[in-house]
Amino acid sequence: MRVLIVGGSGVVGSRLIPPLVADGHQVVATTRRERNASFLRELGATGVTVDVFDAPHTEAVVRDTAPDLIVDQLTDLSDFDFEANARLRRAGTANLVAAAQAAGVERIIAQSIAWAYEPGDTPALETDPLIEDTAVAVMEAHVRRMPRSTILRYGRFYGPGTWYADGGRVANAATAGLLLATPAIASFVHIDDVITATVAAIDWPDGVYNIVDGDPAPAEVWMPVLARGIGAPTPRPVPLPTHQALGRPVSNTKARALGWVPAYPSWRDGFPGADGDHRRDSR
Repeated sequence: MRVLIVGGSGVVGSRLIPPLVADGHQVVATTRRERNASFLRELGATGVTVDVFDAPHTEAVVRDTAPDLIVDQLTDLSDFDFEANARLRRAGTANLVAAAQAAGVERIIAQSIAWAYEPGDTPALETDPLIEDTAVAVMEAHVRRMPRSTILRYGRFYGPGTWYADGGRVANAATAGLLLATPAIASFVHIDDVITATVAAIDWPDGVYNIVDGDPAPAEVWMPVLARGIGAPTPRPVPLPTHQALGRPVSNTKARALGWVPAYPSWRDGFPGADGDHRRDSR
């Protein structure tokens, strides 16, 4: 299969290239920066420079690549700029989908997030509504315009090369004593499990899937574990501001029913300093 990874030099896109090549796929990967092209070649892909805000060029690249499948891993968080990332989800995804449709591409697998659900007391299922009018909701609506679409709602990435690894943004904030241990709930997923799920999703039925581990937890529980693992001060427990959402646990039942089993069933197994003592069959 000819696979086009859009956002191929990112934390997920770059890790997807080797297993896809090993499975016999012909991989083309895009990057916004020409200097990353050699890195993509070393991983086994053909590197192409693309700015998805340039709609005509994006359409030309998709047409010339003629992929059987597009894997959308577009993000723009290198500068911690959430507004830029939201713009990419809204406008960048719109251009990518339009280019795919013009080129006659049938299917896309797209990265989404698992913390955009409407508030609720039960673990969020894929059928539960997202918060309306967010960049995530707009992005997913664009993706659904494709003849076939698979949307992967990832939990918060942790593991090597992520913000939660030693030296990452969240880890550095913990070291600086800037994290506040609130009751806000998060669902995590190890970056290795993100890759296995995304590769497996090529063979899954079209639809939406939560890609999270089985151990959602409030910050007042996971932050002290992270801090201990990187030698940071224990975060100060504080109540949530009244305007801040509590968050919601997210269920991975649907993906597990198709055979995906996280190698790290809990963030406790993969945070810095983890020894695996908590590893279990979490659901």
